[in-house]
Amino acid sequence: MIDRETVDRIYAAANIVDIVGDYVTLKRKGVNYVACCPFHNEKTPSFVVSPSKGVYKCFGCGKGGNAVTFVMEQEGVSYPEALKMVAKRYGIEVKEEAMTEEELRRNDDRESMFVLNGWAAEYFANYLHRDSEGINVGLAYFRQKRGLTDATIKKFGLGFCPSKGDRMSQDALAAGYKREFLLSTGLSLVSERNGGLYDRFRDRVIFPVHNISGRIVAFGGRTLRTDKQVAKYQNSPESEIYSKKRELYGLYFAKKAIQQQNFAIMVEGYLDVISMHQAGIENVVASSGTSLTTEQIRLLGRFTKNITVIYDGDSAGIHASLRGIDMILKEGMNVRVVLLPEPEDPDSFARSHTAAEVQEYIRANEQDFLEFKARLLLQDAQGDPIRKAALIGDMVQSIAQIPDSIQRSVYIKECSRIMDIDEQILIGEVARKRLTTSGDRETDDFLRRQAAARQRETVQPQRPEAEYAQKVEAGSSFEALEREIVKYLLKYGHCSFDFKEGRTMVSCNVAEVIFSELSDDQIVFRNPVYAKIMAVYREQWEVSGPGVEVPAHLFLNHIDPQVCSAAVDILTSDDNYVPSELWKRKEIHVESEAEMLAVGVPKAVTLYKSKVVQALIKELSDRLKDETLPEAEMNDILQRMNNYNQVKATMAKKLDRLIL
Repeated sequence: MIDRETVDRIYAAANIVDIVGDYVTLKRKGVNYVACCPFHNEKTPSFVVSPSKGVYKCFGCGKGGNAVTFVMEQEGVSYPEALKMVAKRYGIEVKEEAMTEEELRRNDDRESMFVLNGWAAEYFANYLHRDSEGINVGLAYFRQKRGLTDATIKKFGLGFCPSKGDRMSQDALAAGYKREFLLSTGLSLVSERNGGLYDRFRDRVIFPVHNISGRIVAFGGRTLRTDKQVAKYQNSPESEIYSKKRELYGLYFAKKAIQQQNFAIMVEGYLDVISMHQAGIENVVASSGTSLTTEQIRLLGRFTKNITVIYDGDSAGIHASLRGIDMILKEGMNVRVVLLPEPEDPDSFARSHTAAEVQEYIRANEQDFLEFKARLLLQDAQGDPIRKAALIGDMVQSIAQIPDSIQRSVYIKECSRIMDIDEQILIGEVARKRLTTSGDRETDDFLRRQAAARQRETVQPQRPEAEYAQKVEAGSSFEALEREIVKYLLKYGHCSFDFKEGRTMVSCNVAEVIFSELSDDQIVFRNPVYAKIMAVYREQWEVSGPGVEVPAHLFLNHIDPQVCSAAVDILTSDDNYVPSELWKRKEIHVESEAEMLAVGVPKAVTLYKSKVVQALIKELSDRLKDETLPEAEMNDILQRMNNYNQVKATMAKKLDRLIL
């Protein structure tokens, strides 16, 4: 328990602007400060901090409180823990009454893990500086091979883990730390031979990973051996206090510089960040070798909307990382790219240049991300029209991620110029891509206007008794969804519907939307009859082109009787639907399915793709039940499941907009 007097001192000292400002970029607005809310994703600031009242309030999601409750929310800690964190910031000593054995047993696991990580970081640092092995191996590596100063080594808390397999684990146990927390933090592993503990990071230099408030949540360990059989890096596993998709290495040290300069530099590894800091470039963060995640982007987005990504001069992974950066565009961020001269990487470049030289190189060589991507892909195409068509699709994929219609329009115009392709074609392709893969405010408004046209403002009649047959909804089977898509294809494949891209109305052909969406994801129908109908239709469609009706007799007179039967069933369905005379007399318009294409086609395709993603998630989930699964394969499966779940969430948002 913290006594009342100490609590009062903490609240008296706490400056809510300083504390909240450690987590988000605040801008003064009158007597208050505003920012985009850190608790929910938003584009327009609705989060307000009042220094006079000492409170914050988000008028978007409703969250509000004081400096201490803000720390509780951000760090996921208890009230007493948040009080201690704020007290530590202002140098206030916290005296607690002695805890009972019962209270000690109930001590929070998260706090125990944080305490253990703090001890481990100090242990690794002490071993680096005081033990002969640490000095001769680890410290020599940092000083001589990496050119780091003692001040930089101390700033980032770098260390070394003993080469003796279990020394750190045994020292931790001797110091009173529990085996369960050594395992849950990932500092130790269990030996299959004797059940004892051994060190995960043995014989490696250590990079502590700090969260946004400076607490150590994980470690990275680099081997100094040249043995190819030994993994170059070992990283802490996911735990109660560490989720790699939510952490950016170096952000704790970089956040002030990012706020001041209003842009962040993204690099790949620990040493890239550290060397840049030593060179005087402090607005630098790294995803630490993992694929960039939406959570990391949003975390960075609290401090700036501008990101500059630095690629190694000889990086073979540029192409692989390009698609990942599309996520940055999707979050409304501005992305620029700097390509270092070969064979430099950010670490070596920062060590061989002054801060002024690094800053000047970035200023002189940074390019807009999409321009960089277009020129890079054009070089690969080298005049090959087939490859050029593929790269245009790649560019369209990137542009379609951008939520702001004006920014999309600018990029479309620039892309049209670079690639020498008609701007209207690009507008149409972007519109079709956005139709089923994302939803923004303009699209929502357009679809809602279509829905509003179906309902007179002054009349709220009941639905007519006749309904369309076999409407598909979330939860429909693969069979039902495939039948629905085939129905749209056979009945309306030659028809078009309007979709709004920016200020332009784009005409979308039904067959083109269906085939492009399914082909992009290489989806093949499970029902062999429906798959055969799709194949027959597509073969004819590719010959005749969009907008030309494919003759029904190709299906009704098909050599396969099952195709004939299915085609008859689909083409004659809903024929008995006739709007009642009463509805006609009341001048109430009941739309046909042809008029519902703008909603029906995207909805059917999105539901089907969502169903496919669900099946993939289940398949991976079943594989995780295998207890003999190697850790590397398990981590790969978990990462893929996370990616699929993100896709599923995007589709769910889109369906919320389509089901009106």
